[in-house]
Amino acid sequence: MSQQQRDALDQLLRDAPLDLGGDVAEQRVIFEEMMAAIPVPADVTTSAGSLGGIAVVNVEVAGADPEGVIFYLHGGAYAIGTAASSVGLASDLARRAGARLVTVDYRLAPEHPYPAAIDDAVAAYRGLLDSGVAASAIAIAGESAGAGLAAATLVALKHVGLPQPSGAVLMSPWVDLTLSGESISGKAGVDPALTPEGLRRRAVDYVAAGEQRAELVSPIFADLTGLPPLLIQAGSHEILLDDATRLAARAAAADVAVRLEVTPGVPHVFQAFAAMLDEGDTALTSAGEFLRDHLAGPRP
Repeated sequence: MSQQQRDALDQLLRDAPLDLGGDVAEQRVIFEEMMAAIPVPADVTTSAGSLGGIAVVNVEVAGADPEGVIFYLHGGAYAIGTAASSVGLASDLARRAGARLVTVDYRLAPEHPYPAAIDDAVAAYRGLLDSGVAASAIAIAGESAGAGLAAATLVALKHVGLPQPSGAVLMSPWVDLTLSGESISGKAGVDPALTPEGLRRRAVDYVAAGEQRAELVSPIFADLTGLPPLLIQAGSHEILLDDATRLAARAAAADVAVRLEVTPGVPHVFQAFAAMLDEGDTALTSAGEFLRDHLAGPRP
């Protein structure tokens, strides 16, 4: 665990051209260009698909068990990112879990505000079930807003009476669009990637201010009873740290099996930098083992 690695990543993120709170059209182009510069590993095969009428990208890693499926929701503050641009991190997670993966192209704000994203996630999950995959053979995962959407999806599945997946991995989840966590301001000085102002702008794009406490927008305010086992990961150098810690506490209070892993000195979604950061590699390995254990459980 090298301080030099952490310092290099911090500087890389501070120098990056992406501004999460900037003009959404410009930031989408910048983000896609950044992701396109990272080659997909040679052992990864992708194909376009559809689940429940929602576009997805199927991700296959050589040697993976085709029976278990990771249902993946990408980050980007509900306004940026695509299923295709998530393949790098998603495929690394799938490799460590030994499972295949589908990453969902849910609709983005501001063109498609809430509830478009949650509607798409539930429709795609239902489509995966309808394709013949048992809920016990599915785990859900996501990063940042995608992790928040994953948590909201679990709550929504309860509402519509669909079975829960076997478990969920939530990396740096954004689960409170009211931005009420103390770390929003307390960690602003050390977070090289996110700003309160940027998140606030994207939150307004996604949902009107009066709805930001709604349980399918900010699942930290939801009744979490009945959710599957959760692994929540965060870095101590991110303004969303309190989102992760408070979500874990609320899940535990609701009798949900939850494991919280906070890695010191690392930023938001540090797992995406596993190739250059030992802590990222360790966290992704832990997430893969969690998924592997739960996907290997009983299946009807």
